Amino acid sequence: MSNDPVVAIVGVTGAVGAEFIATMDKRNFRVGKLKALASARSAGQTVNFRGEQVMIEELTPHSFHGVDIALFSAGGSISKKYAPIAVKSGAVVVDNSSAFRMDPDVPLVIPEINAGRIRDHKGIIANPNCSAITALVPLWPIHRQNRIKRMIISTYQAASGAGAAAMEELKESTRASLEGRPFTPKVIPLPYAFNVFSHNTAIDPDTGYNDEETKVIKETRKIFEDEKIAIGVTCVRVPVLRAHCEAITFECERPISEDEVRAILSKALGVRIVDDRAKNYFPMPIDASGQDDVLVGRIRKDLSDPSGHSIAMFVSADQLLKGAALNAVQIAELLPQRAMA
Repeated sequence: MSNDPVVAIVGVTGAVGAEFIATMDKRNFRVGKLKALASARSAGQTVNFRGEQVMIEELTPHSFHGVDIALFSAGGSISKKYAPIAVKSGAVVVDNSSAFRMDPDVPLVIPEINAGRIRDHKGIIANPNCSAITALVPLWPIHRQNRIKRMIISTYQAASGAGAAAMEELKESTRASLEGRPFTPKVIPLPYAFNVFSHNTAIDPDTGYNDEETKVIKETRKIFEDEKIAIGVTCVRVPVLRAHCEAITFECERPISEDEVRAILSKALGVRIVDDRAKNYFPMPIDASGQDDVLVGRIRKDLSDPSGHSIAMFVSADQLLKGAALNAVQIAELLPQRAMA
C-alpha cells in the first residue's frame, strides 16, 4: 500500500461519511486521492476535502480501480454487495456496517483493544457496533488486569446511530412538538421528540432481545476473545443528536475498588475520566459530542454485591466519531504501508 493511498468513501453523503472526511483532515491522514462514492441521486454533487471540491461519483462495480483503502458506511446490503468487489480490485475495506462483524475470517477491531488483529485481515476489517465500542474501550483495560466475568449494560442511544435523516427528524419533530403542530415520523417509527423507546431494531420473538442488544453481546465476546463473559444488555433510543451514553455494572473475578478502577482508567487510551461528585458533574452527551474520548464517571461500588467484586459507572462517547468514523480511520492508520516505488 502506498504512503499516499487512494481512499474511497462509500456513503460519503451520510452522517458518518462526512465524519470520515473531517476525521482524516483533523488527524492529517495522508491521502493521495479521495474518491467520493454515493448513490446515483448524489452523483455530480461535490464534497470539500482539504480546500478542494471533490466530485461525488455513483457507486458501481467499477468504482474501486486503483483504490487502496475503502471506508464503507452505506448500510449492510451495500457492504455485502460491494466490499468483496473492492477487495478483488485490490483495496482494503474498513466496513462500518454489521455485514461482516461476526464472520470468523474478518477481524473486528477497536484499536485500543486488539489492533494486532488488523494483520489477520483478508481484505475486510469490520468496525464494531457503536454501543459496543462505547462500553468496551473503558472496560478492556480493567478486564486485562482483573477479568470481567459479567456485565450489565443499559444504553441511551442518540439519533445519529440511525443516520443523518434520523437526526433531522429529531430536530423537526422537536420543533413541531414545541409549536403544538402534528408530526408524522418517517425515519423512526415512533414519536421521537421528548420520548424514550426501545431501540428501533427487530425484536427476536424467542429471546425478547433486539438486534442492537444481540450485536453488543456477540461483538463483546469476539473482541475480548472470551465466550464465557455473561452479558445482559438493554438498548434504548433517547432524544439526543449524536452521543451515546451507557450505564454499566461489571463484576470481576477478584475484588476491585473504585480507586483501582480510577487508577486503571486514568492511564487508558481513548478514555477521559469525568467524575466530580462534589459538583455532581459526570459524563454527558453534550460534552462527549465532537470529541474523541470515551468519557467515564459515576465510578462507584455496586452496593448490590457485598463481595466487592462489582463496580458501576456511566460512560458517554460521540457515536459518529469513536462509535464510527474515528475508529475506522484509526484502523486505516494502522494498515501496513510501503514506500512508493
